[in-house]
Amino acid sequence: MDALYPRLLVTRFADCFAFYGAILPPLTGAALVKGVPEGPYANWDVADQAVLALYDRSAMATTLGTTEFLSRPTTPAQDTAMLVFRVDDVDTALDLCLHHGATLAAPATDRPEWGPNLRSAHLRDPAGHLIELQSY
Repeated sequence: MDALYPRLLVTRFADCFAFYGAILPPLTGAALVKGVPEGPYANWDVADQAVLALYDRSAMATTLGTTEFLSRPTTPAQDTAMLVFRVDDVDTALDLCLHHGATLAAPATDRPEWGPNLRSAHLRDPAGHLIELQSY
């Protein structure tokens, strides 16, 4: 049984499905256990433990009765959540993610002020969620 796992509410389900389907196996060893590109739900596990789930944002809005919010324009805002992947090689992981549709938010950088030998890069998935890749 999963005690806790992230579920991203996404507006571009098929793009996010393809992105995470391409990067999760090599970065975390996760395998798709449920879902199809058409959505509205998918999840990836490692050893029967959830790593990540995706859910279509409009499907959740329908469930919550908040579909009127979907039509409101969005404005830039400070991020309120981030997925963090600890990887062996930040540069290799970043190349993999960019190849599969991520956009660069901050390049791979050594960050000794964060910790000894720490290196990180920041990117966004196809729906705009912030991701940090880190090694140390």
